[in-house]
Amino acid sequence: MAKGKPYTQNGVTSEWITPVTTLDIEQGIRVLADYKAKARYVPEGEPGGYRAAECVYRELAPGEIIDQAKAAGLRGKGGAGFPAGLKWSFVPKDHPGPKYLAINADEGEPGTFKDRFIMEDCPHRLIEGAMIACKAFGAHQAYCYVRGEFYDAIELLGRAVQEAYDAGILGDKPFGVDYPLHFAVHTGAGAYICGEETSMLSSIMGERGHPRMKPPFPAAEGLWRKPTIINNVETIATVPAIFDAGVEWFTRRGTERSPGIKVVSVSGCVRNPGWWEIEYGMPINVIIDELAGGLKPGRKLKAVIPGGSSCPLLKPEYVDTPFDYESVMQAGSMLGSAAMIVLDDTVDIVKVMRNFSHFYAHESCGKCTPCREGTRWMLQIHERILEGGGREEDIALLNDIVAGIEAKSFCPLGDAAAWPVKSAVQRFPDEYRRHFAAETPSAAPTEKPLAEAG
Repeated sequence: MAKGKPYTQNGVTSEWITPVTTLDIEQGIRVLADYKAKARYVPEGEPGGYRAAECVYRELAPGEIIDQAKAAGLRGKGGAGFPAGLKWSFVPKDHPGPKYLAINADEGEPGTFKDRFIMEDCPHRLIEGAMIACKAFGAHQAYCYVRGEFYDAIELLGRAVQEAYDAGILGDKPFGVDYPLHFAVHTGAGAYICGEETSMLSSIMGERGHPRMKPPFPAAEGLWRKPTIINNVETIATVPAIFDAGVEWFTRRGTERSPGIKVVSVSGCVRNPGWWEIEYGMPINVIIDELAGGLKPGRKLKAVIPGGSSCPLLKPEYVDTPFDYESVMQAGSMLGSAAMIVLDDTVDIVKVMRNFSHFYAHESCGKCTPCREGTRWMLQIHERILEGGGREEDIALLNDIVAGIEAKSFCPLGDAAAWPVKSAVQRFPDEYRRHFAAETPSAAPTEKPLAEAG
């Protein structure tokens, strides 16, 4: 980890602005021999992959594993930020049947590209984290549900799983301990809805990828109606560092309520798009300027989408917001999957919202009316505005449609479609008014059917 320019946060000046690098991304440690010989859980630690899992399997009881994860404050890194240790504790301890871990690698959120690289460049770290998580709540089978288009990730993770089986790390007696642990890679077929946890479970079981009613929650009734924990790839890949370097190492980083580390991916109007592992709390402008290289010469910042296409847009005055769950929410958005999309003054917000609306209209599973119809209406209105048929009342109309989708859809896909549009029309109304004709056309273009709009 190298030093960079200092930045000040909460009155404290820090020199650390470059990645923490607990994941072995830059080294690309993909094979078992290299992982065991070279991988370091933390930069200052000793090399030796699977050391943390072996220690856990030989020395720790399930309750101790959960307590350590809780003490570290490990939060889910797929979007909601729910405490992982607390989630593991929800699994009924006295359940007599099988329990499962389902790893969500169906990374379909526009702007997000972290989990794919974790699976490609350090697959053994993911397997090791899954082993520890399974032991925590009594599971003997882990599934990793991978987006079907991630061909390299599927192949590389599959090879790593086979290596772990051949070495006796996975199987009936991991590290010689009588605790069977099996790991399966399950590929999806490209449906964004299967990133929703209950839809993913349905897909794993061979059913149509549609969301289920909750409760019952997956921790009580998930795969095959058995207790199932669902965690994101990055969440699971972070686990080994906690159990090797310790809780204190982890909690010294980040903020009080968002401790530890986070992978952030940055795309859009920056000179150096990419992804980095940072400490929670690093200001957004430091991420953009120091890691992503800043905006292109002569450009001005128009908006930042902090956590992927489903998150509300932030105006430039919030660019110094610390990048943690609480601070980003207080600023009026969400950290989400930490997929930061940077928009400069050459970008048309209305065109961006048209693209987002097209994506969500296409990916809606159609199960509930608010999402099925509302996403289509938002797309049609944005298409009409861009064709020159916009009118002032479209702002109120979009707000009305958003209100009919938000918190009224069967699953979070509806909210994901509504939030960016809601923030765009409320925070950037002049972007829409630029497209409105000086005089309302006597016969505005009719909205196209969805099939034609795409």
